[in-house]
Amino acid sequence: MKLDIGCGSNKQPGYYGIDRTALPGVNLVSDLNSEIPFPDNSVELVLVSRMIAYANDLNFALGELYRVSTHGAIICLLCPYAHNFRYSSNPYLKNRFDEHTPRYLTTVFRDPPGSPPCPQLIPYQYFPPPLYDFRLLRMELFYNQTYLTSLYEPEELELLKELQANVVDEIMYHFVVVKAPMPENEWLALCEQSLPEPHAATLLRSIPTL
Repeated sequence: MKLDIGCGSNKQPGYYGIDRTALPGVNLVSDLNSEIPFPDNSVELVLVSRMIAYANDLNFALGELYRVSTHGAIICLLCPYAHNFRYSSNPYLKNRFDEHTPRYLTTVFRDPPGSPPCPQLIPYQYFPPPLYDFRLLRMELFYNQTYLTSLYEPEELELLKELQANVVDEIMYHFVVVKAPMPENEWLALCEQSLPEPHAATLLRSIPTL
C-alpha cells in the first residue's frame, strides 16, 4: 500500500489518495487530525504534501504515520519552511519545519553504522523521546524564485539562508521508518536508491530560473 496525502487532483499513479477536499482521484476525504484508516504495518510508502504543517497535534499525526507504516517504509514530507514570512505569519499553520526538525523525530542519540548523517537529538533528560522513530535519509530545500539564478553558488545560498529570512520557500524530507534494528547494508541501499516525491515537489523543480 502506498499513500499520497495532500494529493489534491494530482495523485501519483498507484497510490491511495487522501486530501481535505473531494477532488478527482481522491479516495478519502480526511486530514491528519484523525486516525488513518489502515491497519498497523500495512503501508510501505507515504507522501505527505503540505498537510502536516496544519495538523492540530503533530505528535498524533506522526504517530499515525508511524503506526500504519512497515519497518523500512519511506516517508516523504513536503513542508512550508519555517523562516519565511509568508508562512510565519499564517495563523492556520500549527507546526514549523526547518533543517533542525529531524533531530526531534528519532529516538537515537547517534547515527547507526552506515546511516546517512542525521542531526543529533535534544537531551531527553528534559523532554521525553518520541513514540516514533523516523531516520533522515535526505533533505532538500526549495528556494524562492528570486534566488533561482546562477548568480548564487550553492555555498552562498547555504550561508544566505542562515543570515536572513525568505530565502527558502519549502523543505522536503525523506525519512525511513525504523521499528527494528537495521544492518549497515540496508542503510546503504536506502541511501543509494531513487526516492519518490509528491507531484507538488515536481512542480517546484519546474519553476524557471531568473
